[in-house]
Parts: sequence; structure tokens; C-alpha cells
Amino acid sequence: MIFLNSILNKSKKSEIPFEHWEYNDPLTEDAIQEIIKADIADVNEHNLNYDGTRAIDGGAPEFRKGIASGGKAIKFRCFVTKENAKNFPNLVKFIKELQSKKTYETLSKLIKKDLSNSYVRVEVICDRKGFWLKPHCDIEEKILSGLIFVNKLNESEDLGTDLYNEKLEKIKTVPYKNNYGYFFTSGPNTWHGMEKKEIVKERRCLQINYVTFPTDWKVD
Repeated sequence: MIFLNSILNKSKKSEIPFEHWEYNDPLTEDAIQEIIKADIADVNEHNLNYDGTRAIDGGAPEFRKGIASGGKAIKFRCFVTKENAKNFPNLVKFIKELQSKKTYETLSKLIKKDLSNSYVRVEVICDRKGFWLKPHCDIEEKILSGLIFVNKLNESEDLGTDLYNEKLEKIKTVPYKNNYGYFFTSGPNTWHGMEKKEIVKERRCLQINYVTFPTDWKVD
């Protein structure tokens, strides 16, 4: 239970600019290698530009509300599903830990929201030159949101997630350190994003959500 151990023993809670948790070493090295090796199409090679959304379709969260696939540009996104599970055996083990009652009950107590009827959604991310993410609040269907960073290429720690106050002033950046993550629960002032910064090679992450809409991974 490496993820749970990280949450219990290697995490810290912050209140500013909104309640969130940062934590160390939640992934095994084998899981990290699967994230690094995942084949994810490069937006720059398809005559598309990053538009400040993760879905690359300009859709505001309200537009994408409840779209389990993650948006129109699905080929640029790599969700771990039962269909491609054979490519990610160690990430499937990680998902099973997220599904476990012991894990989701621990997280439920921290964020003060019930995860007992939720679904796990995990996405391998590879952001490249030109990527940015406009400040936004997650849809309410995302009960818990967060990223785990994989930085094996010595990219700048400034490539982490930017957190904003209700005036959309940047308050802090969660550092883009290898095998380092954060999570929070959706709310009206949980503004986060990533300002335009220099990505030299690539920015790999694992996005983790507990959501209310169906995925292949319902909690136990």
C-alpha cells in the first residue's frame, strides 16, 4: 500500500490558497516507468495548439460536464482503462489500491466527502512545448483531483501546478519534483492551472480523480 503509506506518513496539508495536500513517493519505480513509456500523441505534430484546456477543444468545464472520456481530443489523452490495462500492469495495481476501502476511507476523512460510491479515473499525461492550463475550478463530479509528477528529465520544478486565490492571483506553485503529488477536493474557489512556462522536453504526470460518473474502476 505504497500510496496509502505516502498519504499517511509522507504528506503535509496546506490551507492557502485553499485546502490541499502534498505527498512524497506514492508510486513504485515500475509504475513510473510505465508513465514514462506511455505512447501519447504530440499535439504539436498534428497542427494543433494547446488552448489552455486539458481536452484541447476549448471546452469550459461546464461544456465538458460529466463527459467521462475527457473531451473531443481523446487521442491525445491516455486514460488507463480495462481495454488498455495490459499495457499498464503496475498502474492497474496502483488503481486497485485507490479502489480499496482502506484507501478511499482515509481520503474521505481528509477531504470530508464520501468516496464510497465513487469511481477512480487515472490518466497518464505528457505535456510538451507550448502547454499551458488556464486557471479553472474542477467540475463537481470530480470529488477528488490531483497529480503525481514524474520528473526524470531534470525539468524545472517551476513546471508544477499553479494555485490561485479567488482574485486569480497566483499564490504558489506545487513543485514539479519526481514522484511528488498533490490532491484537493472540488470547490467554488479551488482555482488551479499552469501558466505558460518553458517545457524543454516533456512534462509527465499521472492525473488522479475520484468521480461520480462511471469509469471502469468503481471503488470496492
